[in-house]
Amino acid sequence: MITAKKKYYQITSLEKGIKVLELLADQKALTVSQVAVNLGLNRAASHRFLATLKDLGYVEKNEDNSYQLTFRVLELGMTVVNRSEVKQEAREFMQELAQACKETINLGHWDGRYILHLDKIDSCEILRIDAPLGSKTPAYCTALGKAILAHLSKDELDAYLARTRLVRHGPNTIVSRKKLRQELKQTFVNGYAVDDEELTKDLRCVAAPVFDHTGKARYALSISAPAMRLTINAIEKIQPQIKDVSQRLSARLGYRPLPAALAKP
Repeated sequence: MITAKKKYYQITSLEKGIKVLELLADQKALTVSQVAVNLGLNRAASHRFLATLKDLGYVEKNEDNSYQLTFRVLELGMTVVNRSEVKQEAREFMQELAQACKETINLGHWDGRYILHLDKIDSCEILRIDAPLGSKTPAYCTALGKAILAHLSKDELDAYLARTRLVRHGPNTIVSRKKLRQELKQTFVNGYAVDDEELTKDLRCVAAPVFDHTGKARYALSISAPAMRLTINAIEKIQPQIKDVSQRLSARLGYRPLPAALAKP
């Protein structure tokens, strides 16, 4: 069911409408009946929500009578992204990395479940594998995500793992919670994370966390490229630079590191 204990200010119909949008974002295209089943609605209510969202321009109806999101939703998200301080501040640092390594540079934000791709600079190479702006990817099998997860508190990480199903995406996806915890501990020690064909076959990434003024690792920068170019040896050579750039961007955002004695063990 959609609602649990209703708060006095809660507008149930608005909540249900947002749930419909979130469902379509996850499932791409669904019929009236499928939306009803997924959200515990009756068919008439499901139809009213979809018809209203269609009139507002947020969904469109396909020839097979299924509904899917329109770019109107993306426009809202990108408006927020474009106003984001971190995107504006990160651009020069991303350009520095792009000039140095000639590969795709990504800026990601962790929303508590997924990594949202806020900005990127494409590689000039013909062969590249890129995540579209505004797209979201699992945190546990991406370098951007692991760079951030490694800096969560124990309680935060426990909560994330409790609500996250570790699904295999690439040939090397870590699907064991124990192994993922070990990986994140090593990532914390190293100061950078590696995606070694964990999200996608033949893709490698290296990422470092970006901290905001509150001291939280809410963002990360990554370098991504086909595995044939971004070898493990290549990652070892460029990881000091991405760590340095990410640290300087963190300082630009107002981050001041804790004394070593107070840092996460």
